[in-house]
Amino acid sequence: MQSRVEHELTGEKLPRSFTRAGRWILASHEELNGGPISWSEICGSECIARLLSRKGFRCSEEVENFLRPRLSSLSDPFLLPQIRAAVSRVLVALDRRERIVLFGDYDVDGVTSLALLDEMLRAYGGAPELFLPLRMEEGYGLSHESVERCLEKHRPELLIALDCGTSSVAEVADLKKRGVDVIILDHHEPKSELPDCVAIVNPKTAQCGKEYLCSVGIVFKLCHALLKTRPLPGFDLKSKLDLVALGTVADIVPLGGENRVLVQRGSIAIAQTSRTGLRKLMQIAGVHPPILPEDIGYRLGPRLNAAGRLSTAEKSLRLLLTQDEGEAAALAAELDQQNRERQDVETHIFAAATEKIEHEFDAAHDAAIVVGARGWHPGVLGIVASRIVRKYHRPTIVIGFDENGIGKGSGRSIEGLNLVEALNRCADSLDKYGGHEMAAGLAVREENFHRFAEAFRTIARELLSEEALQPCLRLDQELSFMDLDVAFLRWHEMLQPFGNGNPQPLFFAREIEPVAPPRVVNDKHLIFRLRQGDRHRRAVYFDGVANQLPPSPWDIAFRIRADEYGGETLIAMQIEAVRPAGG
Repeated sequence: MQSRVEHELTGEKLPRSFTRAGRWILASHEELNGGPISWSEICGSECIARLLSRKGFRCSEEVENFLRPRLSSLSDPFLLPQIRAAVSRVLVALDRRERIVLFGDYDVDGVTSLALLDEMLRAYGGAPELFLPLRMEEGYGLSHESVERCLEKHRPELLIALDCGTSSVAEVADLKKRGVDVIILDHHEPKSELPDCVAIVNPKTAQCGKEYLCSVGIVFKLCHALLKTRPLPGFDLKSKLDLVALGTVADIVPLGGENRVLVQRGSIAIAQTSRTGLRKLMQIAGVHPPILPEDIGYRLGPRLNAAGRLSTAEKSLRLLLTQDEGEAAALAAELDQQNRERQDVETHIFAAATEKIEHEFDAAHDAAIVVGARGWHPGVLGIVASRIVRKYHRPTIVIGFDENGIGKGSGRSIEGLNLVEALNRCADSLDKYGGHEMAAGLAVREENFHRFAEAFRTIARELLSEEALQPCLRLDQELSFMDLDVAFLRWHEMLQPFGNGNPQPLFFAREIEPVAPPRVVNDKHLIFRLRQGDRHRRAVYFDGVANQLPPSPWDIAFRIRADEYGGETLIAMQIEAVRPAGG
């Protein structure tokens, strides 16, 4: 019998973050007494209290809300900008039985947004049409091509743009001219001019304190606002939190504020979901309760994203909405196969990009990486960019050009460089761009590639300090094997869900020795029996075979999590990095 963690060793591995880890920096040991919060009364673990104290809580109530997330703590949805206008227009459209089109994006955030709003409007008796752009032919969002196809196919009177539209000034103006009202529910960074439409419900257009929400979180808020305005007895919005958790984790938005509540409760909703398609997808992906953000981010999310990356996201949308067992099983199998194809394409492009970078990249001089080639599939370039960032610790733009020299690219950043701000400063080389601080998309012609690449590298050099360019391992707390017991694990698990904005703690242990040679799994991973003094622990090291182990004794950086074996809860140690003791 295998434990849950050992079972994962034979499946898909989670990406490791520390390919180029240099310095190990241990967080300072803060004084816990004397402040406004009585940590000993709140938390039974001094180590966990220290981790909590660094999060900047102002009072004990904020700590309690963090440790025990409650749906009752969610704020009034009407705090979002222009949401009253959106609610009013939606209700008018429902009452008049107007033709409503929900226009989405092809990633998990976009598809879950579509599914959630579709189910809400149908509960009110509406019958919205669902529209997804074709990634390869039409590009992202409200492009001219996708709008024309949408108008021809559905002739909408009200178009609701989900996870797109904030920068579509010309396209929305054209829709308005043609008699179509537009509502935008989006979270992408606004530019200087906003579209003129019924409502733009985007927290980033106003300082409302909800800038961390992704689009499915904003749609959830709109649904809440609709229900507050026109109650629907029997409609359980809480049961839809499975969709909200999927989109929120997959879009890598910060898991602070209300996102923490939505993901924590949404993970429970996924475990209990009545969605036939989601249950089939969990089965094929080997996902079992309790549902963790890593299950969404690395197992469910990539499969839901795979269809939209390689062709159209329609299959992912149908999977989330279908109630037919046979269709659900077939769709889950197709998405799993498409995810394998996506992995093959991604592996090929990553290898080709790495070969180019090895010839051109100068770590001492280059503050960013820009790489491109003809034939690279635009659907996987964001993943490739992420892998390059992990390998080289540089903001990275990866661009694929078609046979006409038209390039589509994706960028990923490191701490210290806002991608959209950097792209703003070299906009004259680009046809189009948009996104977030840490992730962005762009379009550029082949003849402008070298000018853009040079400008982007220059801007990155200006914006990033030398310190920001040095990879380092930030260790949260030193622990001894003696500290690792079930009581500590229980407090540690109260910090869940881990993700962007609430990273899983990284611990440090000194003078560790292997009791025996490690067991190799899948020719890649290592399972250790480790000793510190007279205490022994088992640990896994993903991709450990590729990392040459120094002579023992070692210092190790590691994370912990709950593991299950034979019905018993154990502490699993996952090694992230190893160095000679005292290094």
